[in-house]
Amino acid sequence: MSTTTIRLPKELKTRVAAAAERAGMTAHGFILEAIAEKADHAARSADFLDTAEKRYAGIVASGKAIPWKKMRAYLEDRMAGKAAVRPAVRPAARKLAR
Repeated sequence: MSTTTIRLPKELKTRVAAAAERAGMTAHGFILEAIAEKADHAARSADFLDTAEKRYAGIVASGKAIPWKKMRAYLEDRMAGKAAVRPAVRPAARKLAR
């Protein structure tokens, strides 16, 4: 394991120590867990954005979409357990650009 030194403002160091004590862990363990959570969040966000970009590129390439109002009604019906007819894909209302 490598070593990294970080400088914390006194107020933040105090807050970390108190939070770690409440969590029943050391300040070191608390900081490691916080860094791991932040790194995981950043990776999930990057994956989400990558998927969104790929899907949007597909919409732009096809020029077809489902109006949000119709898609939302469909999803709400499905969530409520109602029989729902999937909305049809149609040409986008406006020209999509990349």
